[in-house]
Amino acid sequence: MEIKLDLHIHSERSPDGRMTLEEIVSLAKAKGLNGAAICDHDLALLEAPEFEDFLLIPGIEVSTQFGHLLGLFITGPVETRDFFQAAETIHAQGGLAVLAHPFEHSRDGSRLAPAVPALDGVEVWNSRAERKIHDANRLAASFAQVCRLRPFGGSDAHCPQEVGNGFTMVEAEALTLEAVKAALLEGSAQASGHRSRAWYAARSQLTKRNKTGAKPLGYAKWAAFAVKCCLQDIFGRGD
Repeated sequence: MEIKLDLHIHSERSPDGRMTLEEIVSLAKAKGLNGAAICDHDLALLEAPEFEDFLLIPGIEVSTQFGHLLGLFITGPVETRDFFQAAETIHAQGGLAVLAHPFEHSRDGSRLAPAVPALDGVEVWNSRAERKIHDANRLAASFAQVCRLRPFGGSDAHCPQEVGNGFTMVEAEALTLEAVKAALLEGSAQASGHRSRAWYAARSQLTKRNKTGAKPLGYAKWAAFAVKCCLQDIFGRGD
């Protein structure tokens, strides 16, 4: 069966996230998705609730020296911020280690060479990745191909409007964690989507400031960032 998955979504458990798990599932179903991975910042989803006709995949997004690392299909916490230790922990849990938006901030692929042996795949489509580097996803896809790493795609949604903007299509025997993981490991999945508006990045940063009790200077910096994001949207740097 063909399954459509958004393999990178943030819930309200992330400092900059706004959505409950129930809201994510509802939005994803409305977008025609069959499943989604919850990858909150440095916080694992240990007990994913079950939903009818929808697969919620437990995950995490770990901040490491090589950038963000997604852990998919995990069963426990990932407490280290060292890339290699994090990948080892993810694998020990039977999970998949996927490099997230690797070219969001830099075009230098050589810096990632040491990380390749520990990876199961690369996020070749991320709907937020091209806000600063317009061809970040193309660079990620090329990197994955050269390094013979499996392709993954997700929206990196922090706001409701972003859910489903990035997705992975895969053929699996059933809509279960085991079957979907096995299908992704085969490496024949296809990732696609469309770019999210830059404004949503600004909106999620406002959420973070509200949650963390930012001071006036923090809100002033956010206002400047929000203006920049709006200008990007106005002049065609978003869909």
